[in-house]
Amino acid sequence: MGSYHVLAEKGRSPRIRPCLGVDDKEVTSVGRKGRDLRDPRRWGLPPEAVAQLGERLHTFWQRFAGCFRTRTRDGSKHAYHYLQGQLIMDDERNFANIARRTTGEDGQALQHFMSNFPWSGAEVFFRIQAEIKATPVLAQGGILILDESADEKAGMHNAGASRQYSGRLGKVDVCRVDTCLVYHHPEAGIQAIVDGELFLPQEWFLPEASALREELGIPKERKFETKIALGWKMIQRAKANGLPFELVACDALYGRDGGFRAALDEEGILYAAEVPGHTRVYLREPRVNVPRKRSKVGRPRTRPVVVSRERPQEVRALARSPTIQWHQHRVRHAERGWLEADFAVVRVYVIREGGMPRPEWLVMRRDADGDYSYTLLNASQETPEERLIEWSCQRYFVERAFEDAKSELGWDDFQAQKYRAWEHHLALTALALWFIAQTKLEWAQLYARDPELARQLEVEVLPTLSTANVRELLKATLPLQRLTPQEATALVIEHLIRRARSTRSRLKRSP
Repeated sequence: MGSYHVLAEKGRSPRIRPCLGVDDKEVTSVGRKGRDLRDPRRWGLPPEAVAQLGERLHTFWQRFAGCFRTRTRDGSKHAYHYLQGQLIMDDERNFANIARRTTGEDGQALQHFMSNFPWSGAEVFFRIQAEIKATPVLAQGGILILDESADEKAGMHNAGASRQYSGRLGKVDVCRVDTCLVYHHPEAGIQAIVDGELFLPQEWFLPEASALREELGIPKERKFETKIALGWKMIQRAKANGLPFELVACDALYGRDGGFRAALDEEGILYAAEVPGHTRVYLREPRVNVPRKRSKVGRPRTRPVVVSRERPQEVRALARSPTIQWHQHRVRHAERGWLEADFAVVRVYVIREGGMPRPEWLVMRRDADGDYSYTLLNASQETPEERLIEWSCQRYFVERAFEDAKSELGWDDFQAQKYRAWEHHLALTALALWFIAQTKLEWAQLYARDPELARQLEVEVLPTLSTANVRELLKATLPLQRLTPQEATALVIEHLIRRARSTRSRLKRSP
């Protein structure tokens, strides 16, 4: 099969058409002009760059090695081994397996480094942001996407675990929720996790939970904060660190909060905030005033209310109004061609906290399957419609970052229970993701692809280098350690001895 366009027509299922009507059997190993399609240099993958990928990882790690040292101890080698395991192992990335496959050790030292060693995950994020800031090609056009990711847990004895809604599972279950800030650059085509906070539900701060908080190492300074409050803290940190971005995008969990949108607006931060369908908007600016007090008793009224005849509409009702004009736009290029959807852009007014109306852009999207989504933006009135639509579609890339982190880097393989282990695992996962993104970015700058490839293959856009692609190359240049039968036997015996000693110690302590 060739490359395809996905056509989203009103009220119909997606139609698919070949980009240029080419069949793969027409494309041979050597192109029509005699140029080999499988020449690595033509794809921006020169052998010398691939051969040095393992060395590149070591150099990358050295730039961050200071994050894993304290005044008296150096744990940076453990960070390097953990980073290796995430990048070149395919499954079962627990402490013991990572240590065995990268160093031949039993994993106790690595577990101590991740669960107890007092290095700062926040410092890793700060340096990732600093490297983004120092990259000239990323100086403009960056977007921050605020979202959360839930992972199912077997029990409540895990930092942050609670019965709460998991978007990934689509139900309420025992899970842990990470609130994350993801950096995306549309032109460069990269994503990176640049900050993260563990959401701790209110029950974690009840008096009866104090012993569990202490056992799992929840920082004493932590207080209950909503996901919105955690997200706002991360955005403020990114801004204070000078991370270059032009827009904050978020889903309806954050976008429905008028106070959150108002705080972004007051800070001069552009946003593309998805909102639920029951959100109310005005098509004309309503007149507001503070009503006069009607009696002598009671307090004077201070909150302005709408006093004109305009009535608000829910955005989902507005989307189905016959007066709304829909136009088809390209959303993004996918493996099967251009994904397209219908969009309508309307200037509306929203009543903010305090009762005052605020003009915003409402971008409504209608997909081919009949699903609708609604996004509010605080961009200026002069902003082109195409730009507003482009901004409203950026949330997809946070899912791309999360999927890469989980399926390719073992983010969801995490099994440790302590808060500090969670903090360290997220930081090193983000570091692995940034290594992939930076490699893709620098290779694209240093080793240009042959533009003739697209013409030979008769496609509009060549596929980009994926996280899985970079990992495949890295596994070839940085192979995992293979134990001899004697080494494996010695390791198993050592493990059995440690288990026996642990049992003996517990028996001595028992009455």
